[in-house]
Amino acid sequence: MESLFEIEFDRAAPGSRDAGRGLYRQLKDAIEDGRLTVGTKLPASRKGAELFGVSRNTVAEIYDRLLNDGYVTARQGSGTYVAERKPAAPAATRTSAYPLNPVWLAEETVAAMGFWRDAPGAEAGPGLDFRPALIDSRLFPFDIYRRVSAKQLRGLEKKPPSYKSPQGNQGNFHLREAITNHIALTRAVACRPDDVVVTSGAQQAFDLLARILVTPGETMVAVEDPGYPPLRAAFAAAGAFLAPVPVDAEGLVVEAVPAEARIICVTPSHQFPLGVTLSKRRRSALVELARSRGAVIVEDDYDGEFRYDGNPLHSLRAADAADVVFYVGTFSKCMLPSLRLGFVVVPDWARPTLVAAKNCLDWHCSTPLQTGVAAFIAEGHLAHHVRKMRALYRKRRQMLIERLRRDFADRLEPVASAYGMHVAAYARDGRDLEAVAARLAGQGVKIHTLQRYYLGVPGRRGLVFGYGAVDPDEIARGLDLLGKAMVA
Repeated sequence: MESLFEIEFDRAAPGSRDAGRGLYRQLKDAIEDGRLTVGTKLPASRKGAELFGVSRNTVAEIYDRLLNDGYVTARQGSGTYVAERKPAAPAATRTSAYPLNPVWLAEETVAAMGFWRDAPGAEAGPGLDFRPALIDSRLFPFDIYRRVSAKQLRGLEKKPPSYKSPQGNQGNFHLREAITNHIALTRAVACRPDDVVVTSGAQQAFDLLARILVTPGETMVAVEDPGYPPLRAAFAAAGAFLAPVPVDAEGLVVEAVPAEARIICVTPSHQFPLGVTLSKRRRSALVELARSRGAVIVEDDYDGEFRYDGNPLHSLRAADAADVVFYVGTFSKCMLPSLRLGFVVVPDWARPTLVAAKNCLDWHCSTPLQTGVAAFIAEGHLAHHVRKMRALYRKRRQMLIERLRRDFADRLEPVASAYGMHVAAYARDGRDLEAVAARLAGQGVKIHTLQRYYLGVPGRRGLVFGYGAVDPDEIARGLDLLGKAMVA
């Protein structure tokens, strides 16, 4: 199939002797400056003659010259294509006096939004990835999801969605209904489909909440420390002041939340990255504090489906806290990160504003994607997949903790947790864990230290072990390498 060929050319006057030279120069320039990219098929000689206003013989001569000069390649029976060339020396960088928003130039913002990028050199060796928040996508039922999505797409063919009035669109109703049923059973969140706003992942949810809740230069946001840097970046970019609040064995230290804080961001089920659970005593205290101070709570429940020990612990967003809690969920952990699909359960008083902010940003998420995920949940496939992955992650978690307690008892102390897809471990001595992580990176093992999660002065040192993307034999091999790196 031929590509569109709509490069602007200056035609020579009919019969001009310079027609061939001029056309050659223009084609060469278009290839060199990138308007004709590598692999682009040039028009066949007959079409080229019509397009360029020269004879077929002239077109053939120009193509031969481009071929001899290395600008194109000829494929027998296929045509003439732009060839790959050595990159030209970089042109002088153009600068502008226009001032960019300083928030996005700040080192802390750049670091927070580049949080998941690692230093070069971590790709060598066995390629083990202990970073948290990763999943084992190899085990996702792609065949089932493909079948369910195809069925929904056929339905859209028969009855295309209407775009006459996209304003007010807070997400596909069937997906919002499926979400309410799912989180009611798994997280005890009682809500209606009208309470749900669908977003492009949890990060967009944080960005939208920051847009509607923060008054630039005035609002203070209390964040867990250590905590999730990209969440902090969303609120900082909206003009908020960030107040780090310590975390201990019971979760967020509620009494340490500043009196001026009007937004409190928390991961109560499985604190990120320590993994502790906010105690019942502090849950009640946090909701009461927010209500008494006229503050709101942003609850990030990023991997609450994966529980291993004890009785299920309800989310903060219970019926008696629905007026002060914004509950953020995601399909990145229980399904696939590449879906880029999340949601917010919103108090009634804030829903119209959040929907307006969402519509201002991108109107709504992909309709075919939403209907496919809705059917995947409604037909029970998500529940089945979560049960399967919970059993698999439980085995990996148990193996990891047993090895840490057996082989690293004098060096690392695993932090008790009942949820999630990672385990944190405090250091028992004063060794340089950043240097340990760097040595492991040189051997292809990616692992995070606790230090990279702090907003303020780093507190306790330690390592974070994600087991979502590593098999048991990879866990064993990675821990063997860790043991050697810690004595080097």
